[in-house]
Amino acid sequence: MQIFLKNGDELSLEDGARCSDAAKAVSESLARNAVAAKINGKLTDLSAPLSQGDKVEFVTLKDKEGLEVYRHTCAHVLAQAVKTIFPTCNLAIGPVVDNGFYYDIDFNTPITQEDFEKIEAEMQKIIKANSPIERFELSRKEAIELMTRFKEKYKVEIINELPEDAVISFYKQGAFTDLCRGPHLPSTGRIKAFKLTSLTGAYWRGNEKNKMLTRIYGTAFEKKSQLEEYLAAVEEAKKRDHNKLGRELGIFMTSEVIGQGLPILMPKGAKMLQILTRFVEDEEEKRGFMITKTPNMAKSDLYKISGHWDHYRDKMFILGEIDEKGESPTGEEIMALRPMTCPFQYQIYKNGLKSYRDLPCRYSETAYEYRKEASGEMHGLIRVRQFTLSDGHIICAKDQIEGEFKRCLDLSYYFLDCLGLRDDITFRFSKRGNSKSDKYIDNDEAWKSTEAMMKKILDDLGLDYVEADDEAAFYGPKLDVQIKNVYGKEDTLITIQIDFAAGESFNMVYIDENGVRQHPFVIHRSSIGCYERTLAILIEKYAGAFPLWMCPTQVKVLPITDRTLDYAKNVADKLRAQGLRAEVDSRNEKIGYKIREAKLEKVPYVLVVGDAEERDGTVNVNTRGKEEKVTMPVDEFIAKAADEDKRKVIF
Repeated sequence: MQIFLKNGDELSLEDGARCSDAAKAVSESLARNAVAAKINGKLTDLSAPLSQGDKVEFVTLKDKEGLEVYRHTCAHVLAQAVKTIFPTCNLAIGPVVDNGFYYDIDFNTPITQEDFEKIEAEMQKIIKANSPIERFELSRKEAIELMTRFKEKYKVEIINELPEDAVISFYKQGAFTDLCRGPHLPSTGRIKAFKLTSLTGAYWRGNEKNKMLTRIYGTAFEKKSQLEEYLAAVEEAKKRDHNKLGRELGIFMTSEVIGQGLPILMPKGAKMLQILTRFVEDEEEKRGFMITKTPNMAKSDLYKISGHWDHYRDKMFILGEIDEKGESPTGEEIMALRPMTCPFQYQIYKNGLKSYRDLPCRYSETAYEYRKEASGEMHGLIRVRQFTLSDGHIICAKDQIEGEFKRCLDLSYYFLDCLGLRDDITFRFSKRGNSKSDKYIDNDEAWKSTEAMMKKILDDLGLDYVEADDEAAFYGPKLDVQIKNVYGKEDTLITIQIDFAAGESFNMVYIDENGVRQHPFVIHRSSIGCYERTLAILIEKYAGAFPLWMCPTQVKVLPITDRTLDYAKNVADKLRAQGLRAEVDSRNEKIGYKIREAKLEKVPYVLVVGDAEERDGTVNVNTRGKEEKVTMPVDEFIAKAADEDKRKVIF
């Protein structure tokens, strides 16, 4: 038979040949390096059979997909090792994630990271055995019987929920068999370097009503040197982890008696949040936004109109008892903390009839919002249950959407530049796509036209974005501005969304130029995102050495002796008079100790003043990150620092 390679070359093979045979026919080197293949664009095992006219592409560890196959097989090796050591455990799922893999496992007796050594030793035995990895398929009935015999209840549940036409496949390596769609490496011996990295809890299916399972994380690389380099980078990342560093710097803390996902901002953190919110609110006002202040809770009636009661209720904190339909069994009034601000601001828009001349209406609010995150998903300031959002909604005519969307992105660009984060972001076009999930408003025509509209806007802007199906808001598509934390996990920092449904569902109207009542569109946007998450990213990016303009203390004045304490206070007063945040360290400590303390606090400027400085009206300037110390007149330093603060200089 004839097949075709990626470059268009034709290859003759015996009938019944497999992808592995094709790789050997090309070269011995390719046969050694290939880990998977694509047949007519579909990723598959090297053992997959070929047919006349197939187009074949080989995947190696230099490809992202190849590394994912490699790590997926390592997850199976982990599962086999765990089942060997702990035969009574139940396996759940073991997918590939950024930088590695994990496996969720239900243990009868809890394990700890101290068990990793024996698990890794067993994994090495499995790898050394170099067992072939074989794929086979079963009917639904046979698959359930197999997993029932193995006492794998989570696998049985997964099989029962697969679509009727699903291909149910398994992979066998030695005495171990696992439910999996694949593909996998040809044998376990292909794995060269791996490491188990951490242990956490995770609810089955991410639902806190389900059992808490044990999640074992690991990673794998082609070479030991790559693994060592990665592990060294992880250790460096731990030093920048906001959840550790933010506490050490006195920015935030948590309390068990307050609860998980409810961080407490300490004076330094609260000051930074205040600086950021004032900056954002002032800039939004310059750009035509009208500030609002709306309630933190509302009756369920409001959320029923907005659609959140049907599509988002499980993520809301509800005050009162409700049944499975979301209704009160006793007829009492049901309240809920808001997970968003939009329906509240719509009430402001509806307060008086609007003309097309009134549009667009731009509302903004520094809003407290509440979302019922599962305990296994919460982390430091990144994912919390109460957060502060730079929320905003633009209510406009259809022909104004493109211009307003671009203005929203321009505003976010400005904030990202000031924060020093512009080069760290990527873009995701989040769509409903072909998903027919009931989590979305059912209006195919509106989805199709709104997604096409957003795509045109993004293309006109020249954005380099990825498309993601089944990631939209329930009322429309989104542009998500994505950013990674120190561990490489991606989160949404900022979002701009087009809502085709709110105008009609809330009966918002305006009178157009022809005197006809029309429903407006809504753009949802968060100009700087969730302040807590943004603060977490800033802690990690700058390792606590924040840009001057956002530091809670910008300048620290250190008198060498009590004789110059009054002069130090006078210098600090002059700094404050120019809007700079200054403190005096008046403690009776040696100057060297005070300087070291200030450096540990990562204060941008430390001014040392002694008798000579008081006599000459100068200050000795210690600049963060520089060894050189400079003496200059007080007024000259103040002018320099004030200018850097105003221009949002980053150093």
